[in-house]
Amino acid sequence: MNARIYQPARNAMQSGQAKTKDWVLEFAPISAREVDPLMGWTSSDDTQSQVRINFDSQAAAEKYARDHGIDFVVCQPQKRTPVIRKGGYGENFATVRRAAWTH
Repeated sequence: MNARIYQPARNAMQSGQAKTKDWVLEFAPISAREVDPLMGWTSSDDTQSQVRINFDSQAAAEKYARDHGIDFVVCQPQKRTPVIRKGGYGENFATVRRAAWTH
């Protein structure tokens, strides 16, 4: 059983950093998915590929994998630098703007 331990990236539709602090242990698929000819659904007989376990830290995920004899690979996250504007979003609607409103 191979597994991957990683920190999930933020969703493209969210601006915050919610749900990106946890670490996830996810099993690699053993067999390829098959397409059902009648309905067109994809299916697999591999139930381990559906398992995702969340952990508070990378060390806890690694310890769990070692204790249960799971081979794992750790993918380190690529941290992005947060873009914080001086005035923030509320500055767009301030009544004491120094620049002219352009639109």
